[in-house]
Amino acid sequence: MKDSIRHLIQQALVRLTAEGVLPEGLTPAIQVENTRDKSHGDFASNIAMMLAKPAGLKPRDLAEKLIAALPQDAQISKVEIAGPGFLNFFQNSDALAERLEAALADPQLAVRKASAPQRVVIDLSSPNLAKEMHVGHLRSTIIGDAIGRVLEYLGDEVIRQNHVGDWGTQFGMLLAYLEEKPAAAESELSDLEQFYRAAKQRFDESAEFADRARELVVKLQAGDAQCLSLWTRFNDISLSHCQKIYDRLNVNLTPADVKGESAYNAELADIVEALRSKGLLTEDNGAQCVFLDEFKNAEGNPLPVIVQKAGGGYLYATTDLAAMRYRSQVLHADRALYFVDQRQALHFQMAFEVARRAGFVHAGMQLEHMGFGTMNGADGRPFKTRDGGTVKLIDLLDEAEQRAYALVKGKNPDLDEAELRQIARAVGISAVKYADLSKHRTSDYRFNFELMLSFEGNTAPYLLYAYTRVASVFRKLGQGIDEIAGQIQLEAEQELALAAKLAQFGEVLNRVGEKGEPHLLCAYLYDLAGLFSSFYEHCPILSAEQPEQKQSRLRLAALTGKTLKQGLELLGLETLERM
Repeated sequence: MKDSIRHLIQQALVRLTAEGVLPEGLTPAIQVENTRDKSHGDFASNIAMMLAKPAGLKPRDLAEKLIAALPQDAQISKVEIAGPGFLNFFQNSDALAERLEAALADPQLAVRKASAPQRVVIDLSSPNLAKEMHVGHLRSTIIGDAIGRVLEYLGDEVIRQNHVGDWGTQFGMLLAYLEEKPAAAESELSDLEQFYRAAKQRFDESAEFADRARELVVKLQAGDAQCLSLWTRFNDISLSHCQKIYDRLNVNLTPADVKGESAYNAELADIVEALRSKGLLTEDNGAQCVFLDEFKNAEGNPLPVIVQKAGGGYLYATTDLAAMRYRSQVLHADRALYFVDQRQALHFQMAFEVARRAGFVHAGMQLEHMGFGTMNGADGRPFKTRDGGTVKLIDLLDEAEQRAYALVKGKNPDLDEAELRQIARAVGISAVKYADLSKHRTSDYRFNFELMLSFEGNTAPYLLYAYTRVASVFRKLGQGIDEIAGQIQLEAEQELALAAKLAQFGEVLNRVGEKGEPHLLCAYLYDLAGLFSSFYEHCPILSAEQPEQKQSRLRLAALTGKTLKQGLELLGLETLERM
């Protein structure tokens, strides 16, 4: 609806420019916002205040001329001037009801992408295979997954790339330990942290072991068959650990999405040569660097992007440049989104610039670092175990399910064990994910089980329960959510408020896809659940006075249920029919 109003305003501006009311050459960003007070309409624009000065008019006088120039539109019942010159737009309730009917009849809920579909590469998760996944991998994994789901729903072709850390000097140490203890390795690899610590201990204690580890690194990099066999075995076992986490988190990542650092190893020398041929390389203390004037250190000197160390080794930047070239020239991406810690912002800004200067990516390709803040403990400090160690992601999920089980059993002691476990799994995992996704992506946040498992406030349990309330209406009715006849009629204040929110679903998803910010969808679903609660309380559904009113409210409830379910699924949350 906002886009429609922007288009109407743009037509009015063109008309006023042609009439000489507005000067030529104005290209304002037309802002249309939802009103907080529905007595002031459904949407508001400050366009008259923005253009009053160049027009040489008072804002309210220009607002009057804008209203007179606005084309007629069946979706708008009236436009009023408010305050210093706001234009307040009131939706036509009959036209709004028609839009909701169209959404109810459409498997896509009438959601369409506002711009042309794109091929989008999403770089997400990217754990280091030398260790088990820990809480630091949660945000990249679930935020990237949610955005991927939204973009696919909008019509984009999404290519997921799990850029795992599966190469480097540490693998010599790990392979030496795997070679030394082949019989025990299978059981020890069930705990990758312990395996890594044991290998590190051998490396520190035994000069012979350390020499063997260094030898294996050289052989690995040279493509030795036996060494590659050991390395492949280690990676397969490590990736199976990751896949169990992905499946448990209900994340759309598979082994086929893995494209690790090792995949680009053969291209790194060519990347350096390509930079040299473009005249971008400078040698500094033996290292090969690209210096960028727009990025300077505290002393005002250009910062380097180091692509090859003095000893000949390559760095993350080199691999990232190879990945960008692959994503542009092989995957033909229109857009590449990197869900990586906010602290890597400078690295990506510089790497993106080098990739563009070198011609590794085509001119129209969007490169976007979707940085995120850190997950902290309740005390605001980095999230750690009681002994100060890194919290394994699997342990966090185990605890979430255990806490959810105790909570659900306390509320529903008569449920059978299998259903209790199913509900606890859905509630526990959803609580962890939603607590993260509902925060602004770039913000740090405090992890708190008590808050995230609450049935009050902006939490997963609250939203899951809101959906079950809708489901319970149709369970009592004895009909499916798709079996309701009739037409939506918007009369009561609560019906109109709920309808207006339902009509915003597509707009919200487009903003989420554009900005890469799942918290916008979380906020929308929370508001929608609250409005349904008010509607449910003030507008009897099954006991409505008139048959037509009952069917209308059932159809409103059905669309609410479909929207809640679809929205939660786009966040990667599993819905329940009852709790």
